[in-house]
Amino acid sequence: MIRKLLIANRGEIAVRIARTCRELGIEVVAVYSSADRESEVVRLADIAVNIGPPAPRRSYLNIPNIIEAALQTGAEAVHPGYGFLSEDPDFAEICESAGLTFVGPPPSVMQDMGNKATARRLMHEAGLPMLPGVVEPVRSVHEGQRIAADIGYPVIIKAAAGGGGRGMSVVHSAADFSEAYVSTREVARAVFNDPAVYVERYLAGARHVEVQVLCDQHGNGVSLGERDCSLQRRHQKLLEEAPAAHMTVEQREHLGALAVRGALSVGYTGAGTMEFLVDGSGEPYFMEMNARIQVEHPVTEMLTGIDLIREQILIADGLPLAFGQQDVRCSGAAIECRINAEDPARGFAPTPGRLDVYRAPAGPWTRLDTGYREGDQVSPHYDSLLAKLIVWAPTRDQALSRMDRALAEMAVSGPGLSTTATLHRALLRHPDIRADRHDVQFLDREMPSLLASAAEIHQLGSRTPALTADFVSAVPAPAQPTWPRGLPPRPTPDGGHPNMNDTFTISDLMTLLSKKAGLPIADHTDNPSGRFSDVGLDSLAFLEMQTALKSTYGVELPDDQTEHYTFGEIVDVVQSHLAMRPLEQAS
Repeated sequence: MIRKLLIANRGEIAVRIARTCRELGIEVVAVYSSADRESEVVRLADIAVNIGPPAPRRSYLNIPNIIEAALQTGAEAVHPGYGFLSEDPDFAEICESAGLTFVGPPPSVMQDMGNKATARRLMHEAGLPMLPGVVEPVRSVHEGQRIAADIGYPVIIKAAAGGGGRGMSVVHSAADFSEAYVSTREVARAVFNDPAVYVERYLAGARHVEVQVLCDQHGNGVSLGERDCSLQRRHQKLLEEAPAAHMTVEQREHLGALAVRGALSVGYTGAGTMEFLVDGSGEPYFMEMNARIQVEHPVTEMLTGIDLIREQILIADGLPLAFGQQDVRCSGAAIECRINAEDPARGFAPTPGRLDVYRAPAGPWTRLDTGYREGDQVSPHYDSLLAKLIVWAPTRDQALSRMDRALAEMAVSGPGLSTTATLHRALLRHPDIRADRHDVQFLDREMPSLLASAAEIHQLGSRTPALTADFVSAVPAPAQPTWPRGLPPRPTPDGGHPNMNDTFTISDLMTLLSKKAGLPIADHTDNPSGRFSDVGLDSLAFLEMQTALKSTYGVELPDDQTEHYTFGEIVDVVQSHLAMRPLEQAS
């Protein structure tokens, strides 16, 4: 197994990778620029190496310095995170040539999927649905105008080597095509060093839905559900959620199967994301593939209980996936807000500065991924992402309310600092967001009213009314998948084996009481301190439950008196019994 890993990144994703390495017993090598000398990942690492001055091209994009740091420290693997060199096939190939395991797909696959035109052609060959357009670069204005006339306006011109929302132009009429074509090629040449562009039909009113996939080196692949990323400003995501509530179960399963088929067809390995546009009827159209971990991966982790960074590392180490598609379970709803050091009122201008106050929110199912601590300096040299705030709840409405509560608790201040936190609170209050009827153009269309609402929230401060959600009985919290028959679980760092066979929750108990004792669904509760008398059930119902627990789970309660048990205590007894099953079977 990999024993020492170098993280070729900075900020929150570097901290995120370091934490999983710690849990796996892997030594961490951090690289840092002189601007990040006091950063959190440097504090967490076993070894830290200065790779250059603040400018990214002289530090985090400096391949020779990173490779030398890996070789000098004895690192066996390199994790690129996202951004910087994460989708650079040359970097992946150089790592392999130096005898370093690259945590990501093979360089050839990264090369193919990093070029949007090539990716479209390969996915078309794999049978994935496409919007009308071309799969090869458009060589001239006249060729592009002819293609646009054939498929019909509006169209979108995209940089073939594009990414991060840059190098895209929407064209609504033939009169505007020539100027848009030239300007898009200029952006593509300047940003990606490749002027090639292609043209496809622009789908107005669409939703942006992406599917998380994991593929190992043995031909196995699974999808871990989808994320809706439609809330974007100029193609830059601000808020992501899962699942895509506007899609049916059948549509989600179909989308997941398409994503896995496409990834396996090109020999993909590791964690990747297949991105789709989805129209009003739920029909998906392939957009692109991100051959790396995504910024929004915590949304999927909260929904499934699967550590995606852990899976990336184990796959790179040659292990097969320890679960199949049938074992993946998604429950509840999760939301991520990207908290950026930006001023939305000034066109999202970055606001670097010192974090005099930096207080993280807390509470149930609330997670903050960040690379900063109070007193740190937010550097002007890098991305303005301060933190990712992620929440989970049984329902989407409850998740929205929990996110609003968490955002209200978060405190960030310092000379000249502004953040997007109040804009997120304004988003959560908008009726179209609450009703889940927004699209990818929503933010650009509604920005003036959202900024006004954000200013009002900022002025009211703690007097801002809280978002509320209707009470709904809780569904089971995310859990790891069950292991497929015949395939042992991967060992934990202490040599043990995780118990992932069964779960039993208060929700399961309520369902059982409805089936066996006639408990009305309206009387279901998620209160662990509740008792039978609280929901109108008597000792006879208790005996019915005992019989069902014995026949279904092999559990016998130590005491026959109903008043001696709370619902939480009953769940604990069943869970304790289930946890012992693997040990009994092993002996």
